[in-house]
Amino acid sequence: MFFKKKAFFALVLSLGFGSACSLAQQTQFPFNDYNKSFEERVDDLVGRLTLEEKVAQMMNSAPAIPRLGIPAYDWWNETLHGVARTPFKVTVYPQAIAMAATFDTLSIFKMAQYSGIEGRAIFNKATETGRTNERYLGLTYWTPNINIFRDPRWGRGQETYGEDPFLTANMGDAFVRGLQGNDPKYWLAAACAKHYAVHSGPEPLRHVFDVDVSAYDLWDTYLPAFQKLVVDSKVAGVMCAYNAFRTQPCCASDILMTDILRKQWGFTGYVTSDCWAIDDFFKNHKTHPDAASAAADAVYHGTDVDCGTAAFLALVQAVKNKQITEEQIDVSVKRLFMIRFRLGMFDPPSIVKYAQTPFSALESPEHSAQALKMAQQSIVLLKNQKQTLPLSKNLKKIVVLGPNADNPISILGNYNGIPSKLTTLLKGIQNKVGKNTEVVFEQAVNFTNDTLLVYRNLDKQYNYNGKAGFKASYFNNKELSGTPVMERQEKNLDLFWQEGEKIADGLNANNFSARYVTNFTAVADETLNFELEGDDGYRFYVDGKEVINAWQRNRWGAKTFHLQTKKNQVYELKVEYWQGEGKGNIRLKTGNYLKTDMMALAKKHKDADAFIFAGGISPQLEGEEMKVDYPGFEGGDRTSILLPVAQTNLMKALKSTGKPVVFVMMTGSAIACPWEAENVPAIVNAWYGGQAAGEALADVLFGDYNPAGRLPVTFYASDADLEAFTDYDMSNRTYRYFKGKPLYGFGYGLSYSNFKYDNLQMPSKIEKGKPLKVSVRVTNTGKMAGEEVSQLYLLNENAEIKTAFKVLKGFERFGLKPGESKTVSFTLNPEDLTYISQAGESTSLNGKMLISIGGSQPDEPNPLTSNILKQELFIN
Repeated sequence: MFFKKKAFFALVLSLGFGSACSLAQQTQFPFNDYNKSFEERVDDLVGRLTLEEKVAQMMNSAPAIPRLGIPAYDWWNETLHGVARTPFKVTVYPQAIAMAATFDTLSIFKMAQYSGIEGRAIFNKATETGRTNERYLGLTYWTPNINIFRDPRWGRGQETYGEDPFLTANMGDAFVRGLQGNDPKYWLAAACAKHYAVHSGPEPLRHVFDVDVSAYDLWDTYLPAFQKLVVDSKVAGVMCAYNAFRTQPCCASDILMTDILRKQWGFTGYVTSDCWAIDDFFKNHKTHPDAASAAADAVYHGTDVDCGTAAFLALVQAVKNKQITEEQIDVSVKRLFMIRFRLGMFDPPSIVKYAQTPFSALESPEHSAQALKMAQQSIVLLKNQKQTLPLSKNLKKIVVLGPNADNPISILGNYNGIPSKLTTLLKGIQNKVGKNTEVVFEQAVNFTNDTLLVYRNLDKQYNYNGKAGFKASYFNNKELSGTPVMERQEKNLDLFWQEGEKIADGLNANNFSARYVTNFTAVADETLNFELEGDDGYRFYVDGKEVINAWQRNRWGAKTFHLQTKKNQVYELKVEYWQGEGKGNIRLKTGNYLKTDMMALAKKHKDADAFIFAGGISPQLEGEEMKVDYPGFEGGDRTSILLPVAQTNLMKALKSTGKPVVFVMMTGSAIACPWEAENVPAIVNAWYGGQAAGEALADVLFGDYNPAGRLPVTFYASDADLEAFTDYDMSNRTYRYFKGKPLYGFGYGLSYSNFKYDNLQMPSKIEKGKPLKVSVRVTNTGKMAGEEVSQLYLLNENAEIKTAFKVLKGFERFGLKPGESKTVSFTLNPEDLTYISQAGESTSLNGKMLISIGGSQPDEPNPLTSNILKQELFIN
């Protein structure tokens, strides 16, 4: 008998106990025999499926096949910087752009490994409880995002590893190797490189945009990271993008999908569409007449999974129409089951290395320590005039201000999980300083304006049937239809749910709706502002009249209704709310608007020893296809990279006191802050730092950690430095091609120590096809232990070669004690000493070159805490 007893019971467990009886009566098949090769087992399994069953397996939510004992499975899972969107508490690491700022492949490797372990623990729990059909509980993770962050206005750039193909490729490689594990037979988890391949905004146009770039830009900028992950890292999956490339949707591109991915690179893994991208073929790109033709073309080009409504279900009709053969569909289905077999989903846990992972692995001490370490490593010190930092822990009064000072959304980024504990900057500072230090918090400004809704606690004025609060009715649909699944009293309306979180028996926090009713008794004649915020949709009624309607998706948007109240009058308030996929929240707050008098605020705190302003932007303003209508932001992108003027005006007022001002900038992208760069004595870029962001920032601000992060993107000085957002040509973009002077350059970052580079060893001449070995001595000449990031750049000085001005070719992060030295060595292989010709072909460099090595790129316009060495190299 092929099927071993242990394997049988493991499969019973994975299907759930409800399937056990029917499964016990089934005949077992060769694909159940774990002694056979994966190829044999996949061939046997797929050969037993009907056409309809095969097609159904190509949807992201693949149904169970009970007659064969195949459990349901959802391919859509996320772990960009820790397992995301799961109903369980998990470790949340810094956002991807922040991890890129560490310039540390070892750290990102370990982070990905830890994320894979937590993902395994979640999947094992889902298997144990028969929940393998649920989204975000699986092992096929649609990450990393290795698109090149070519323009700082793109809201999803925060999900990437920055603007440089070399840095992106190496960070992505470390992530994939860490996530997929090192077992020769089974993967820890399956990574997926996205969004293949020429894709970086604008967000509002992504479903209709047709991109065309030169062969040079395609191979020099947009493809290297994908090539690295496919060819060298052996990534399990690739996600094709929404947009079109040279008139063909990316998921059906002759060039990208057939010629390059499958033929040139020999990719044998699976390809998933971005979600609803196949629908775009016939709904938005208008390249195909209907779902059947779109689905057939996508599969013909190697797209195996349709994430979306159901376009691929039309493949059954497409086969009947002879638009595609069933044999071609077999190719895709076999790829999909090969992934599941390599993840050990059909084998007994006793023989799958990672299936032993316990649920206790979630938020383990090692994982939390890594989250803190990477948050520390990611922080970039941009300016430190007259050693303003580090601050003393014994200051008498510190005033912390700004919209990001105590904002948990800003530190968690997007595509995130939810930890049991997180630390904002305010909490980090409060925990760091001594008992004799007064820490005062004043928000003072929002991200884009200086008028705040000052909230009041009016809980005592809400009452329903003699009980405080709101009567809540919950429905197991999004339309408030039928009989409520549950009714209860909510003390107030400030509710948050992680996706899929259990609200009550028979009701989880997705695809549900709710109605909240209360009677509000006014205590004065006044104007009250009721601020309502929710995701996905909501409506607000006062005395039966609808006053706010945001029933359509309204992510991060808050709406306000002004109510002129009469003393002792009772108003019936009703909030209706629905939630689809993703995290859910509904919040009703009340207060009065007040414009901040910035000079009065500064005068009020003139006795402060230091001001710490936490500003920048947040995932509330930038991200994936968002509805945001604040000045400077559109659809998840930015229309301006300038720091909002309200924030600058506040810092001007603070500076007028003559007291030290520290600007802590949180952002997922580059921000132009020319006034601050000239006038604020200390600037720290903190990105979206994950669960330990506040602790890490406090460590840096008060000298318990010596910062060494580096910018993975160019910080431009103004909008005038940017080319058209819709133009994918790389001319005058990123440090490799920018002709102007950056505010802060790619690779830039200061330390509290100084590092001396000397004793550069390298030949002055090499032959084409030979490697280049470079070494240099680095010494910490400062008084603090610290880390340095050595960066090696190659500059082309041969006028006959048309290529980038300079390119990163090596980097290494390491620590040194005061007075300690280390020899840092780099070896550039022959493939590192090539460039892309205008025809898109890899060609050996020749002639005069320049090697630069130091703590930043050459020609950085700002002060440095390490020197740079340069030496000419001739290649013949």
